[in-house]
Amino acid sequence: MTSSTTASQAELESARIPLGWRDQCSALLIPLNVCRHKELYMPWKCEDERHGYEKCQYDDYMRRMKQLSRQKKAAAEAAAEEE
Repeated sequence: MTSSTTASQAELESARIPLGWRDQCSALLIPLNVCRHKELYMPWKCEDERHGYEKCQYDDYMRRMKQLSRQKKAAAEAAAEEE
């Protein structure tokens, strides 16, 4: 499943993104790292890119927590039906 925020494996390899950072927001990480390298990691230079990446990470976290909550609720309902 590829979304607009997920980069292809070839793009990730060419950008030298470590495996641990290849997630749903990987396409936003590539321009952020380019900006960071170009601007010598000055934190005030790449604020827009960083904000977009962090927002994507937060949204992904919230999506996963909602999914986990639904799974736990379904498991609790299934356990209650067995009793």
